[in-house]
Amino acid sequence: MLHPIKVGEYRFENNLALAPMAGVTDQPFRDLAKKLGAGITVSEMVASNPDTRSSRKSQLRTQYLEEASPIIVQIVGNDAEVMADAARYHIDQGAQIIDINMGCPAKKVCRKAAGSALLGDEKNVAQILSAVVKAIDHPVSLKIRTGLSRDTRNAVEIAKIAEDSGVQLLAIHGRSRADKFTGDADYETIGEVCQTINIPVIANGDITTPEKAAEVMQTTGAAGIMIGRAAQGRPWIFREIAHFLKTGEHYPKPGVNEIAALMLNHLRNLHAFYGEPAGVRIARKHIGWYLATLPQSQVWRKKINQLTSSNQQLQEIENYFSLMPADHCV
Repeated sequence: MLHPIKVGEYRFENNLALAPMAGVTDQPFRDLAKKLGAGITVSEMVASNPDTRSSRKSQLRTQYLEEASPIIVQIVGNDAEVMADAARYHIDQGAQIIDINMGCPAKKVCRKAAGSALLGDEKNVAQILSAVVKAIDHPVSLKIRTGLSRDTRNAVEIAKIAEDSGVQLLAIHGRSRADKFTGDADYETIGEVCQTINIPVIANGDITTPEKAAEVMQTTGAAGIMIGRAAQGRPWIFREIAHFLKTGEHYPKPGVNEIAALMLNHLRNLHAFYGEPAGVRIARKHIGWYLATLPQSQVWRKKINQLTSSNQQLQEIENYFSLMPADHCV
């Protein structure tokens, strides 16, 4: 069940994707995920409004030129022509695939009738997808949810519109807009989508173990799976899933020394990418995720969160791991 996915002329090494998460899956995190087995990574969502392109946030979210091909940039908005223009812009900047966000449930996005709010307007969905596909000579992918609510699921209809519009890859989170991140993922709807359309479908939601990845792929018929929150503080989940799908066996858990090395390298890359003090501040949430399942994490997290320099942050992480038993695994 581990196999490459081809989208247009682009071929991904495997069918394991890192879910785009605003404020999380920046270039340092995407690079790390790819090194640890993710075949597909997508940029954080970027506003299609051209007035935002010069902002520091947008500039950082579009730092992708040094990434391994294929480069996917995710755009968000609610106006077909504006989004078509954004697609052209990012292709000109070096993107190779444009991903359209119709899955974000955040209030600030939905208030602008964008993200998952678009699922309630199938006419506009068709207009946006058609405009973006026609605007560029590169593949277009789409990320959606099951619908606005559990009582108004229309993922199958949206998927048909996407395929008819020329979208070449679909990722679906098995929750509705109203669910946000609560309740269990709805794999039945994902399965219905997979049976209805002929383009590759990537299943997303509650995939936290290699066994769950295999189960979801088997029960839904999805071409691949997408990992989001389960990769926070545990980016090695991709190699664990890849190994299990390929061999049926478990990949050895990382030991303390490897976790320390991966974590420190990740933090250094965050510091370099954002600079100080932003890099130190942004690194704190990643530190919390890494340490969440390790001994005395609360005490150390509180101490580390008070530090204001990158050198202090790195030194305190080294101090923490120096006290850990060498044979401890997560």
